[in-house]
Formats: sequence, structure tokens, C-alpha cells
Amino acid sequence: MTSRSQNTSYIAAPDKRANAKISRETISAVSVAVLCVAMLLGSRFISPSLGSWSQVETVLMLGSFLVVLSFGQGLVILSGGLDLSLPALITLGGVLSTAWVGAGNPDAVFLLPLVLIGCGLVGSFTAAGVVWLKVPPFIMSMATSIIVASATLGMTNGTTRGAAPELLTDLMKSQVAGVPASIFLLVAFVFVAWVVQACSVFGRHVYAVGTNDQAARIAGIPVTLTRFLPYVISAVCAGFVGMMLVGYSNGATLRMGDNYLLPSIAAVVIGGSSILGGRGTFLGTVGGAILLTTLGTIISATGMNFGLRTIIEGSIILIALLLLRDEFFERLRAFRKT
Repeated sequence: MTSRSQNTSYIAAPDKRANAKISRETISAVSVAVLCVAMLLGSRFISPSLGSWSQVETVLMLGSFLVVLSFGQGLVILSGGLDLSLPALITLGGVLSTAWVGAGNPDAVFLLPLVLIGCGLVGSFTAAGVVWLKVPPFIMSMATSIIVASATLGMTNGTTRGAAPELLTDLMKSQVAGVPASIFLLVAFVFVAWVVQACSVFGRHVYAVGTNDQAARIAGIPVTLTRFLPYVISAVCAGFVGMMLVGYSNGATLRMGDNYLLPSIAAVVIGGSSILGGRGTFLGTVGGAILLTTLGTIISATGMNFGLRTIIEGSIILIALLLLRDEFFERLRAFRKT
């Protein structure tokens, strides 16, 4: 009887920790959502044009870039890594879309998937260095970024060619029932990405590997493949963001991805994910991306410069890291019990 009771208490303990983990992530996601709504409503005090439905549409449209990018970055962080090659891959996806397809060439639309495949191969290169050569993710992804950026510069000779394909401009600028088509794309992507991260076997494997890769290996999880695939998915997402930006801005530039590296990490962290891996939700990441986009539109409306915007974003990351520590939630639970 004593042995059985000890085993029972041993089994019950992880359940309590799991419930605490779910509660923690739920609180983070809800807090970010409430802050987004509060910022939208409060922005009307800055300008009457802010806080309207048109601004909501703008936030969702601009936020779609960061949501797609943060999904890939979030998977990499969840697995215990970090991807610094995203800006270069965004530029690569945009440049190849205009150079290979361009405007007025509908017969070449089939080349767009090849652009994503090319970006995925670059992600495979990063993953191979991290997984097999044991190069730290920070160093390997930075090296990949330098190589891709240099190759793109050499390929274009400093000047991008071609215009946005009609398929991409229609995707980003057309409307369906009075609502921008990009918002429908965002909703569909969020649903698919949520299923992949939260409901699929692959998603559960990523959580396990990010928490403890040795325990995951003992449990029979393919650790090598599970650490490899997030970098490939992240690279494909970055290439797709490059395509989206091409459709939105009617062209590509060699610096089009530079402003997305910090926000892609910030969205994941603000959404409640641990920078060390193994913890986080995609819906929280979506909230973080929308929050940063909302903040950016408000700052732009007030005429603040880009430098100040970067300072504010960095401050938000720091505050999020301080508030989302386990110690903070333990104190919050202790306060609720008193």
C-alpha cells in the first residue's frame, strides 16, 4: 500500500506542473490580447482616425507579415534554437519572385513554388550546420544570413529587376466582400499553423525536444529530424513573407527584410514563449505580432522616428522577459491563494 501511494503521488506531480504551465501560457496570451484592444481603443485619444475599423484592417494586413514570419521563428525557438537568417531570406524570396516571374508573365507563375523550395534548401543548410556540425544556432544562422545576402547582392549587381507578379498583388491588394484578401489569408494561415504547432505529432515532438532533447531521444522521438525541420519551415515562411511584401509594395529591394528580425523574436517572446525553448503557444505569438504592429502604427501616426520605435520595442521585450519569468507567476499564484 505504501509503495502504491508513493507511485500515485509521483504520477500526480507532473499533472500539477502541466496545469500550471497551461495556466501560465493562457495568462500570457490573454494579457497580450487585452493589451492590443486597450491600445487600439486608447489610440483614439491620440487621433480620431485611430481605433477605427480601417485601422484594424491596416493592423491585420501589416501584421500578417510578422505573423507568418514569427511562426517559423517560433518553431525554431521552441526547439531550442534561433534563426538570424530571416531578413536575408525575406529579401531572397522577394528578389527571386520579381526576377523569375515578374509582371505580365502568367506562364511563369509555377516558378513561385520553386522560390519557396530554394528558401527551404537554404534553411536545410542552416539546419545541417546546427544539427550535424554542432555549430551554435546564433553563429550558423548569422553565417547563412551573410552568405545569402552576399549572393543576392551579387545576383542583382545592387539593383533589383522585375515587378511584382499579378498573383501576388491580387493576393495582397484585392478585396473579398469588402474585406482585404490578405486578412482571409492571415486567418487561414493562423489556423493551419496552430494545428501544426499545437495539435500535430510534429508539434508535440518540437515541444519535447525543446524541453529536454535527451529525454525525448530516450522516449523514441526522432530528435535529429525534429530539430532539423523548424529551420526549413522558418526559411520557407521567410521566403513567403518576401513574396507577400513584393505583392504589397509592387517590387523588391535589397533591404526589404532588415526591419523584421527583432520583431520576429519579440513577437515570440511577448507571446509567452521561453527563449530557451520548450514552452509557448502560437496564438500567443500571433497576439505578440499584432501587438507590435499596433504599436508601430500608433507610433507612425504620432510622427515618432524609427529609432524611437526600436527603443520602445526593445523596452517591451525587456518588460515581457521580466514579467513572464516563472518567479512572477509563482508570486501571482501565491497572491491569489492569500
